[in-house]
Amino acid sequence: MNTRLIAVLLVIGAAAALPTGTASAETRLGGYFSLDYLKGKAPDPYSGGSIQNFTAGLLLSGEFSTRFTYAVEIQSLSTDKFEVQQAWAAYLASDSFHARVGLFLVPFGKYNESARAYQTGLVQPPLSVGWLAPAAWRDLGALMEGRLGPLVYAAYIGNGLAEAERLSGGQQFKDNNRNKGLGGRLGVLWGENLEIGGSYYTGKVDDAGTRTLTLKGLDATWTTENIRLSGEYAKAGIANPSPFAAGSAEAWFAELALKFDSWTPLAAYQKARTDDPYHGPGFDPSGVAGAGLFERRSFWSVGITYALQANILLKGEYDFSVRDEQGGRNPVVRIQAAAHF
Repeated sequence: MNTRLIAVLLVIGAAAALPTGTASAETRLGGYFSLDYLKGKAPDPYSGGSIQNFTAGLLLSGEFSTRFTYAVEIQSLSTDKFEVQQAWAAYLASDSFHARVGLFLVPFGKYNESARAYQTGLVQPPLSVGWLAPAAWRDLGALMEGRLGPLVYAAYIGNGLAEAERLSGGQQFKDNNRNKGLGGRLGVLWGENLEIGGSYYTGKVDDAGTRTLTLKGLDATWTTENIRLSGEYAKAGIANPSPFAAGSAEAWFAELALKFDSWTPLAAYQKARTDDPYHGPGFDPSGVAGAGLFERRSFWSVGITYALQANILLKGEYDFSVRDEQGGRNPVVRIQAAAHF
């Protein structure tokens, strides 16, 4: 356990212990954890079955006053590694304007901010989340958001993404160049059931700050008491140095879930591709070109979630027609237990 984590835990403990009427008018402490079981078909590495992906988290939130709030979220993705997922303070001017400063989950699409195991039907995050950007994509900077009638908006500035072997490896917590990443999301609420949104991000990714990564996204969610239909699409434009051609990537998913009391069956389809001649295996940010990335993935998922009670879920999922890079098909069974408090 490193020194920074110890310091954060001490802050959480001290804040949680504050009595009402002191610096914290109200403090809330929550948490969550999940565990997966995976089994694939030989020669898949999970062909013998594997219990893995243990995740646990603590979330502290509260108000300094009626207009100033804060949140800290710490997550463990293994038994010996802890990360700060969020740590921000916010000013709530009105429903139409909130401002946050610190470490925040990036509002690109809808899934990235609500991808914890107890919040989702799918066991594994869809390709549109972890293919074009890091899963649980976070940034250090400032975020503005709010609602204006049927419109919801978010705009942010931060360190942005760095250049890496794959787009999913671009997470950073200090800026690798002088350029800041910019982005946002604009959504439209149609009545009580439908929300449609568009997302955008742009930022220089190389150490010299000369080449731009651009991400564009669309998302839609339609919900009723017993039906949820949702999907996201994302596309990347990758600037590469001469003589390499520009790269591109895209990913999308669509999911239908039906609720029957404690049972929620679902079906989903996902597809992704990358065409990038410059990055890939062997790439080094110092200027060493990789072997290139020319990847394709697509598969169907069927699953079911059972709520033992409101805060305890059991999920099963079968991914089939899974195409690997050689065109083979490797179905995977996923089982997950998730709880939160």
